[in-house]
Amino acid sequence: MASPTTVVFDIGHVLIEWDPRNLYREIFEGYEDLMEHFLDNVCTPAWNLEQDRGRPWDEAVALLAAEHPDCAELIRAYHERWEEMVPGPVAGTPDILLELKERETPLYSITNFSADKLALTRKRFDFLNVFDGIVVSGEERLVKPDPAIFELLLERYGLTASDCFFIDDNAANVEAARDTGMVAHQFTGAERLRRELEGVGLL
Repeated sequence: MASPTTVVFDIGHVLIEWDPRNLYREIFEGYEDLMEHFLDNVCTPAWNLEQDRGRPWDEAVALLAAEHPDCAELIRAYHERWEEMVPGPVAGTPDILLELKERETPLYSITNFSADKLALTRKRFDFLNVFDGIVVSGEERLVKPDPAIFELLLERYGLTASDCFFIDDNAANVEAARDTGMVAHQFTGAERLRRELEGVGLL
């Protein structure tokens, strides 16, 4: 079997850290249980995923604040102070990305991300601007692990699945990439990723 020639990155938890707790630990200082209750029952992962699917943030905040009026200010913070959820890059992975770029490796991304928040993030982190192409869930109204978002990348950029080495922290997304025909790696840290990339001849 031919070795992959193209690398496809996820962004959140692979290239940049993201966790709403980075913001809400400050807001709920000393009340960890209340913070977890809020994130489990109000600003839930399912609610946030709809912004990744393309729902406008103002609409999302208004709908949720109407449902939980006593939490309206906390809900607005999720939108207005979103960048505080991103403390910085994942250690080591941007270095790998830039090494691949220096080798002229074709680089792409499929990311579950709201379009406007990704625009802010790409202004903050220059290494997110080295991709030859990127498929953003919030622009396409498709989210991983929907097979359609993987097929969209292949069709849009003329890629062959078996040529692609896909990197994601989420097991379901990794499995979906494999089902598409990609070589796929579940990210747990930069050191292990580097070894796998070396193993297939990409580094």
